[in-house]
Amino acid sequence: MAEKKTKSFILRIDAETMDAIEAWAADEFRSTNGQLQWIITEALRKAKRLPKKKTMAGANRQGQTTNEEENNE
Repeated sequence: MAEKKTKSFILRIDAETMDAIEAWAADEFRSTNGQLQWIITEALRKAKRLPKKKTMAGANRQGQTTNEEENNE
């Protein structure tokens, strides 16, 4: 299975905002890091700034296999 590449960086955030994010993460049963990733991804999605993902149909047309197909073999 292909691994997602991640980048690390330092984020400086005021204590009040961080407390709110930590509480929100706990309400959603996510880690604080997971909540921040979700918030950023949702903002990018709404702004239509996320890179386009290859569809399964597109991958199949190019002769590539999907993870699901590899698991079935």
